Amino acid sequence: MTIDDETVERLVAAAKAGDPEAFGSLFDAYYGPVYRFVASRVGRPSDAEDLAQLVFVKVLEALPRYEQRGVPFGGWLFRLARNVVIDHVRTRREHVAREVIVEKSTDDDGPDELAVLRQEMDSVAHALRRLTPEQREAVELRFFAGLSAKEAAEAMGRQEGTVRGLQFRAIAALRRDLGIAPDIDDLGRVSGTTR
Repeated sequence: MTIDDETVERLVAAAKAGDPEAFGSLFDAYYGPVYRFVASRVGRPSDAEDLAQLVFVKVLEALPRYEQRGVPFGGWLFRLARNVVIDHVRTRREHVAREVIVEKSTDDDGPDELAVLRQEMDSVAHALRRLTPEQREAVELRFFAGLSAKEAAEAMGRQEGTVRGLQFRAIAALRRDLGIAPDIDDLGRVSGTTR
């Protein structure tokens, strides 16, 4: 469920005033992206579910103190999610390896197709681990959680242009590591020329 900024602001105001349906709508809109972000950081689906729910408990507790001040609600929410993940990792005192979950998409997929898919996903996971922590976080927020650059910047405590730069460098590094040639259009943007 995707909702526009005006609707988010209206729902936040209503939720702050104690409207449980408004909070439920915010939960419905943001739970999926929060879960994907948390899962990309902790690896175990059961931990991701627990932590995503904890994020919304913290949102409910902190919502009365939330003030927009030019910061989108999504950015504020993902900063809370990021802090929940950091606390989880600190308390467990271990860094959980990223697990890549492969679900069988159809009954027609044979063991060869699944083995190839698993190998490709392992390659992507390995390439992601080779990124800097900041690049990896930018990719996770932008693509796994589906945040805008502005929301990701707020969650990371960075400028929007910095997040875009981290994302650009991360994608270039991933392409190199995975042996993917850049698009011709991308080369034109980088060199300043267009076709």
